[in-house]
Amino acid sequence: MTPDDDTAPLDAADAMRLIREQQASTVRRLEPDPRLHYWPWGFAWLIGFGVYFLRFSPDGRTLVGMPAWLPLTVLFVLLAAAAVVFGVGSARAYRHVAGESSQRGRWYGTAWGLGFFGLSVVIGRVTDSLPADLAGLLWSALSVGLTGALHMAGGAIWLDRTLFRLGVWLTVVNIVGVLAGPGWHALVVAVAGGGGLLVAGALARRRHG
Repeated sequence: MTPDDDTAPLDAADAMRLIREQQASTVRRLEPDPRLHYWPWGFAWLIGFGVYFLRFSPDGRTLVGMPAWLPLTVLFVLLAAAAVVFGVGSARAYRHVAGESSQRGRWYGTAWGLGFFGLSVVIGRVTDSLPADLAGLLWSALSVGLTGALHMAGGAIWLDRTLFRLGVWLTVVNIVGVLAGPGWHALVVAVAGGGGLLVAGALARRRHG
């Protein structure tokens, strides 16, 4: 056995380690920071639904005086800002990605847009005949429900356990909030839903490296 024979296994192991490190580095460059997917929505839910709860609390109470239009305005502005942050981050990360992954991403994004557009049209036709508190509950419950379902669908498409489990969590949170009733739903979604998104982002970031 020559000295070269003794060092060959070590050299092969080093080569494999370098290959894995390069692959991991490439993945980190191509995939967006997972916090961009979760945290903007988490803060939007935490703050937006939190403000809604302070204005439209259970039993018609108002914990913090403010114009009736302000909570929904704050929520929609925060959601729009979250969508912009997520969209820009994803576009930059995936601009060089093509093939099936790119197609799945486009179709998945289209599902989000059409899903919420259709939901808005349907709810808009129904809420006029409902009391204000139930109309607000219907809007938020169906929106959160659709969000949970789309997260589970995304987890199934990309075999992403974190995304799928988050969808399950948001669905459970939504059900608990609906059972609690108007006013309480906003608080449950703000704390457990928004908090769940923030935790999911932190966990995904840890795995992402």
